[in-house]
Amino acid sequence: MRLFYSLAIRCYSGAIALASLFGNKKASAWWKGRKKQWDNLKYFNINEDWLWIHVSSLGEFEQGLPLIEKLRQNFPQYKLLLTFFSPSGFESKKNFQLVDKVAYMPSDTLVNAKKLIKNFNIKAAFFVKYDFWFNYMSVLKKNDIPLYYISTLLRPEQYFFKPYAFWFRNQLLNVTHYFVQNEETAELLKSIGINNSTITGDTRFDRVFEIAKQSQSFPEIEKFIGGRQCIIAGSSWQSDEKLLIPFLKKLPDNYCLIIAPHDISDSHLKQITSQLNDYQLYTELDTEKNNKVLVINTIGILKKIYKYARFAYVGGGFMSSIHNTQEALVFGCPVVIGPKYHKFVEAVDLVEKGGMFSVNNQKEFDEIFEELMYDENFYNKASGICQDYIQLSIGATDKVTKAIRL
Repeated sequence: MRLFYSLAIRCYSGAIALASLFGNKKASAWWKGRKKQWDNLKYFNINEDWLWIHVSSLGEFEQGLPLIEKLRQNFPQYKLLLTFFSPSGFESKKNFQLVDKVAYMPSDTLVNAKKLIKNFNIKAAFFVKYDFWFNYMSVLKKNDIPLYYISTLLRPEQYFFKPYAFWFRNQLLNVTHYFVQNEETAELLKSIGINNSTITGDTRFDRVFEIAKQSQSFPEIEKFIGGRQCIIAGSSWQSDEKLLIPFLKKLPDNYCLIIAPHDISDSHLKQITSQLNDYQLYTELDTEKNNKVLVINTIGILKKIYKYARFAYVGGGFMSSIHNTQEALVFGCPVVIGPKYHKFVEAVDLVEKGGMFSVNNQKEFDEIFEELMYDENFYNKASGICQDYIQLSIGATDKVTKAIRL
């Protein structure tokens, strides 16, 4: 079976190479980034010991960052290797200073796995969430190198739990320990004979909590808001904006709206602003004007400005799945989302508890917005639920670092 798996990996790499030839930008970046990967992963001093942290992309990097900080602090005798699967993650963090080397993860073949482990004299590996690469897992196990999975989250519909997936389930036995997000994941692992797991929660909560503590001020945004209440719509798509923009007719004078779209291309920004009469763009903000809507047309500030929101709408829930809600929750913001949220533990928990609200259509959207705007008791209860949830969720990174053995 391993032979077929390795062949599938090679076919996958070949398919990406072919797609890059036909102009697929993501495929091209993935392929070009790996063409000279071993120049970046050259043979290192064998007397140096390394810890390897692997993340798929930027989202997983945010989960892995608190761990990286703790490893650097608690185990200064080791060098740190950070690898990415996706080009977007690597390109964004290729100059990340907290580790000693940032690289693409070479394709999951036995040859590549043995070469990487030899080149870096790896003493322990940490894979974030559920990026399972079975040849790497096998080679780490055969070389007695501990492999820890961090913030793991599994669901019953995943292929590991299908009757035909016996070989894949066996590969999960190569992991030294799983630090999982919730009880359901721990129980799923137990159902296939894996008991080496600890429920620690999601390390990303530690990351957003630190951001909240160090949050900078944005005087120009504060002046735009003035004495008004502010609603922030973060990471919105067109399907989200179809609900947001019609609601503006109901927005009273003591409220303003900040929209931070996921896509800030000129075409998407034009699509938004063509439907607005009373707006400004963030990069052209004139604080002397009293507009109702501010459109954020730059990246990198959304997670820092949620502190100005009375409540937030987080987009993506009418697409494949919601975006990051933790960045808003950490400020005690009740959050409104679309219907596709079930992959995220905090969303499932908080919808059930009453700190987060899922909507399916304009009617439900308008109703929950109006309730959060006008019903103080309802709003305060929802905000309190979010604050309590955050307080109970932080600390996952400390639990992990106290449990690992290096």
